[in-house]
Amino acid sequence: MYEGEFADIYDRIHAHRGKDYAGEARLIADLVRARNPTAASVLDVASGTGRHLAHLRAEFPDAAGLEQSPEMIAVAKRRIPEITVHQGDMRDFELGRSFDVVTLMFSSIGYVDDYPDLARTLATLGRHLTPGGVVVIEPWVFPDTFAPGYVSTDLVRDDEGAVARFSHSIREGDAVVMSVQYLVATAEHGIRHLTDRHRLALFTREQYLAAFEAAGCPAEFVRPEPFGRGLFIGVRKS
Repeated sequence: MYEGEFADIYDRIHAHRGKDYAGEARLIADLVRARNPTAASVLDVASGTGRHLAHLRAEFPDAAGLEQSPEMIAVAKRRIPEITVHQGDMRDFELGRSFDVVTLMFSSIGYVDDYPDLARTLATLGRHLTPGGVVVIEPWVFPDTFAPGYVSTDLVRDDEGAVARFSHSIREGDAVVMSVQYLVATAEHGIRHLTDRHRLALFTREQYLAAFEAAGCPAEFVRPEPFGRGLFIGVRKS
């Protein structure tokens, strides 16, 4: 996903967009407790720089993260040094324990390769749930909601300088390929041009639900604000 200095840019972009991490964590906790009132532990998978995790720990005191990028983990450790963030791939990891809640936010599930990869990821998450535990996944866009040629722009001005972000997304088979260009301006380094590329797999609602079912965590799809792409919420069978 994002590497090196992209970890810092990532936080600056989402701060500019006004992302409400605390509010989202509270909403997730409400959705979880409606299904598992005694939930007390959480694993945030693809936890990035720890923004959600920092607030999820207020809801579930036994909190941990899992992230593939060492650069993201380094930022998270500075932000929440008291919380363990494991390095690992969401598709195949083993922590040797289970949690009452597993979350996978920011549409990170889109970074799997294909449906077998999706099923493998759900099985891995399910293995880390206690009986009756809840898994919450924010999906990537669905094939019927993707807008071909979609263009996104951001302009951030803050104490560090300025960042202009432009992205263009096209469909290639069962995936979206997103090309991202950044102009990063600071007093020290002047203006730099950075590029990034993402491939995010497209799955229907039915495919997501089938993968949850196969993992032993039957799920429902809900659309609470502020999650514009909705949430899948599964509960592991006892």
